[in-house]
Amino acid sequence: MIAIGKHLSRRTFLRGAGALIGLPLLDAMLPVGRGAALAGRSPLRLAIVYVPNGIVMKDWTPTTVGRDYALPNILKPVEAFRNDFSILSGLMDYNANSLGDGDGDHARAGASFLTGVHPRKTGGTDIWAGISADQIAARAIGRATQFPSLELGLDDNRTVSHCDLDYTCAYTNSISWAGPTTPLPPEVNPRSLFERLFGDIDTSIDAATRARRQRFQRSILDAALEEARSLSGELGVSDRRKVEEYLASIREIEDRIQRAQAQNQTGAAHPQTTLAAERPAGIPVNFADHARLMFDLLTLAFQADATRLCTFMMGREASVRTYPEIGVEDPHHPLSHHRNDPRAIAKLAKINTFHVQLFAQLLKRLRSVREGDGTLLDQSMIVYGCGISDSNLHTHTKLPILLAGRGGGSTKMGEHLLYRQDTPVTNLLLGLLDRMGVHPDRIGDSTGKLAIS
Repeated sequence: MIAIGKHLSRRTFLRGAGALIGLPLLDAMLPVGRGAALAGRSPLRLAIVYVPNGIVMKDWTPTTVGRDYALPNILKPVEAFRNDFSILSGLMDYNANSLGDGDGDHARAGASFLTGVHPRKTGGTDIWAGISADQIAARAIGRATQFPSLELGLDDNRTVSHCDLDYTCAYTNSISWAGPTTPLPPEVNPRSLFERLFGDIDTSIDAATRARRQRFQRSILDAALEEARSLSGELGVSDRRKVEEYLASIREIEDRIQRAQAQNQTGAAHPQTTLAAERPAGIPVNFADHARLMFDLLTLAFQADATRLCTFMMGREASVRTYPEIGVEDPHHPLSHHRNDPRAIAKLAKINTFHVQLFAQLLKRLRSVREGDGTLLDQSMIVYGCGISDSNLHTHTKLPILLAGRGGGSTKMGEHLLYRQDTPVTNLLLGLLDRMGVHPDRIGDSTGKLAIS
């Protein structure tokens, strides 16, 4: 660690007109002589990445338990991260079952996955679910960061009308709930998220000024570069490099957003979608580009400690998105009702694998960011999965769940763990919150903290 005359606050920002940019964790943010304890002082982050419409479980679930399992086909894209994640089998989402309410498994799966509560069947405004695990944590630790939590996604987030038979869209489109009647729809626009994280914080900047700056494609970073140069004079070599790499990442992401915005504004329709004309400026036409942008922004938010909690929906439940970029023209939801047709199952497995491939980009980005003696991935707990296993039968047992990151050294990775059948998935959430210093008595139908080796 390079000692300087004073140490920086963890809440140090680079300020400029319309910009307020938090910094990553630097050596200079610790008192002299405490560098060896840096990893232990890094905050833990928790992200839940939710995929819709179930999984082809035979291509997800390893045939053996322990460390020497063979990686199934759907998980091959994350093979390079094998020692950074474990597969957790045997968990269930009991309250996604009908329990006398008939059809509507997709809505119930989305609404109960993080709440452990059976949602009220309604297509109106009298919705009722429960507070989700991420929001329980946000109430306890959210004040320590700029944003108590972030809710992100890749599909439009309508919360009215019917999206799954007699269930309102509020249930299919949101997995994060601030309370039983308050779903938190995900932010899907990279431009809006970028400005939320790094711009539009100075309320003296009016809409006309912001529009003029965007029209001339002036980076919001320009307003903060002078302060960054001044700060660099107080930092050691390692910290200067870290700040430079961090600012370069922000600028690179902003450039990608501006390219997407320009493409939308010129009406450059993409053959992969029929919805290009409806996309707001800033949302890439290509699904993979959209996902990577949002994952990269999530990484920056964790890196700057802007938030420690995030939910991310790869798609809303019952999504009818098509994936022609991987050769799947069929809508996702109807395809998930494959009726054991081998051709349909193969297409569904391609979608499942594609989602994991994109998820691998998040793991790669998190692992590339150094923090203390480890990486940002080491200081995170990333859950990947959904509330439906067999999509054809709409089963909610033996869920596809992957846990990545070492939770600040509290968790060993690289295993396939098999739990007692019908263990609530909320037990996993209860255990993860416990590691973040949040200790609710229970989450929904939880029965105790899940043991993770």
